[in-house]
Parts: sequence; structure tokens; C-alpha cells
Amino acid sequence: MNTLTPKQTVQELDKYIIGQDEAKKAVAVALRNRYRRMQLPESVREEVTPKNILMVGPTGVGKTEIARRLAKLVDAPFVKVEATKFTEVGYVGRDVDSIIRDLTEAGIRLEKDRQVGDIKDQAVQAANNRLVELLAHPVRKKANPIDIILGNTRKEPEESPEQKEIMSSKRESIRARLMAGELENEMVEIEVEQTSPKAEIPGTDMSISDMMGGMLPKKTKIRKVPVSEARRILTAEEEDTLVDMDKVYSEAISRVEQHGIVFIDEIDKVAGQSSKTGPDVSREGVQRDILPIVEGCTVNTKYGPVRTDHILFIAAGAFHVSKVSDLIPELQGRFPVRVDLKPLTVEDYKRILTQPQNALISQYRALLKVDGVELEFEDEALELIARHTFDANESSENIGARRLHTVMETILSDIAFNAGGGDAPETKVVITPDYIRGQLKNAAANSDLHRYIL
Repeated sequence: MNTLTPKQTVQELDKYIIGQDEAKKAVAVALRNRYRRMQLPESVREEVTPKNILMVGPTGVGKTEIARRLAKLVDAPFVKVEATKFTEVGYVGRDVDSIIRDLTEAGIRLEKDRQVGDIKDQAVQAANNRLVELLAHPVRKKANPIDIILGNTRKEPEESPEQKEIMSSKRESIRARLMAGELENEMVEIEVEQTSPKAEIPGTDMSISDMMGGMLPKKTKIRKVPVSEARRILTAEEEDTLVDMDKVYSEAISRVEQHGIVFIDEIDKVAGQSSKTGPDVSREGVQRDILPIVEGCTVNTKYGPVRTDHILFIAAGAFHVSKVSDLIPELQGRFPVRVDLKPLTVEDYKRILTQPQNALISQYRALLKVDGVELEFEDEALELIARHTFDANESSENIGARRLHTVMETILSDIAFNAGGGDAPETKVVITPDYIRGQLKNAAANSDLHRYIL
């Protein structure tokens, strides 16, 4: 359970997201209320439901990033879905119950990773033991089950005491070399399970193999791989053996129910009254299908039933064409906290370039450093990039901070193309306002800026 205060949560979000203080405050309070709820007596706890949040603002201003970073802060099951991917029951499209199924899968991955961390050393040790045996005794293909039934298999002769002593000495020698890292590139044959695409049964999250409950025998094959790769494969197998999956499923479902976060993007695209014909036929139907999940219901998954009463839902939309009031009243009432995200300013774009952890400028510096190019940006150059991005968004479709990626690619395209090569000396490149103007002159001369839209 994350015990960050709302102020501490906002401070963490500030490391990655520029501006949008109102939205950060809203999600920070929602997060803290989850902690507060878990401290209440159970009789009261069940009555306290999450205060779902509706974010309203143009694209590219940080709506999705706020929700994603929030989930990472609390290490909570998180899933992002787009409302437009769903259609009213009876039409072609995804079933809204798949939202909770996907969230459950995310919770299981998190819980399994958590439990694997506890037995990681034990799994690595078991994998190394298997490697010693494989290097001492090359893998033998398993006998055919039919031959076993018919008694056609040949029994291996027992080792003599002298042979056992020789093999024991051989194992110790191999183990010493393995631990010293001398055998990492040695090729070894291992038996692995054959993987094949699972055909899901329509309308469920189960495949035919799931329905058979493991009755069908697993197909295996022999692979010849380096010891380093074999250790990774064998460690994963040992982890699967050591982890109690029943415990993983029960813990994961509990975390999904109590701490899961669902981010529904483009909710505005299903707003408005449905028409009898045309592509809008299922808009209101999608809202009515989503409503029970947000209100609180039980969704059946292949891991067991999952209640949605205490899952936090965060919806977002630009609402350029439609309005929040165009959503059906019942759905509006299930998102009591509404926050308006502000369009980005020139100063915001400049801060996005440099201030967040792993900011865009830092990413490009790291990428080109690989090829011996050290990038340096003059302050006026950063100002020009921010100004050009702002003007481009104002002149055409506003795609927010995403346009910075396109502008940066345009500016650095020649440098990135010419960098590299084994004989290329290390060099320092200073990005000046004049260089940027030269790279963007074609765009400035052409008033049609649509080619910058991602």
C-alpha cells in the first residue's frame, strides 16, 4: 500500500509531467483516499467507493501520462482502453467486460513478478544445478509414451561406484568453471516447450487449451543454445515451478479489486445521442454497457469472479465537438470529480524539453552519444523550438506535446543520418537558433503544416 501524502504524490508527478496542477491534485487526493479507506473498519470500508475522475482537455497535454504515472507510483494494476474500441452488445467490437479481464491479467503479471522476486536466487541456483547436469550429461530425448506402455524402452545400466566418483568429480569441475563464467558461450542442448498461438473462444478470455485444463500433453523440442541463454530459459522454468500460482491468482484478484486503475480514453467519442443509422448507432449503447462496470458489478474471468466496486476509473476526452453534458446522466454521475486540463504554452513546451526525468533533449543526447556525437542546445534554440511547436499547433490540428517529437526529428534528421561509423571521431555539435531556422525554413515557407501531424 502506497502511503504517500497528496503533496508527496504531486511532487512525484512533477518529475515527469509539466503543469496541470489541478489534475495532479485530484488524482493525488483519490490515491490518498484509497489508503484512508483501507484503514477504516471493514463495515465502513465497503460503503466508501472511489470518486472517479473525468479529465477534460485537448490531446497531448498529459491526461494519459498522469494516469500511467499514478499507477506506477502505487505499483497498482493498470489498464488503458479507448472507448471507441467498444461497441454496443450485438455489434462488432470488443466486449466491455474485457476491460476487467485485461486489468486482471495486468494484476497477475504484477503479482507474479513480485513473488518471483522473493524466490529469484533459489530459481537461479536450481537452473545452475540443471546446467551442470546438462553439461555433464547431454540431454536425452524423452521416451515415446507408447513405447513406455508397450514396454519397448531399454533400461539404462546402473553406474558403478567408480563411475559415480568420476562423474561427481566432473560435475564439481564443471560447476567451478560455470560459476567462474568460463562456460557462458558453451553450446548446450535443452528441452523446451513448443509455443503456438492460442485460439481464444469468441466472447471469452479463454483458449481451447484452457478449456481442456491441461489434459493435452505439452509438445517439446530440443534447442541448442549458449549457456547464458540456457540459464535464462531454465531460470524461467524454475520460477514457474516455485511460484504458487493459486496464491498469485488470489492475491492479484484482491489487488485488482482494491487498487486497480482503469483509464478510459476518448470517452467524448461515444458522447451524444445515438442515431438510428450511420456510425453513431451504438454510442449511447456503449455508455450503457460501460455503466454497470463503473457502478460496480462482478465480471467473470478465467481466474475467478472480479468485483469492480472499488476500482478507480479515470476517463478522459477532448470534448471539442461534444460536451460532458452529452454523456448519459447516469454515467456523468459516476464521475463526480471533473478537472479541466489547460492547453500548453510556449513556456510549457520549453520545460517539457528539459525538465522532466528522461526529458526529450536528454533522450536525443543519449541516442547520439552512442555514435560519438555530443549535443548541446543553446537556450535561445530551445526557446525557438518551443515557439515553433506552439505556432504549429495553433496553425493546424493541436496535438499538444506530441508535436515536439516531430519537430525534434526534423531538426536533428541530418545529424542523426550522418552520425555513426566505426572510424567516425567523437564530435560536439551545438544547436543554435540559426541552425534550427535553416532546418525549419521549408516548413516556415509552407503554410500547410499538416505534414507535422502525427
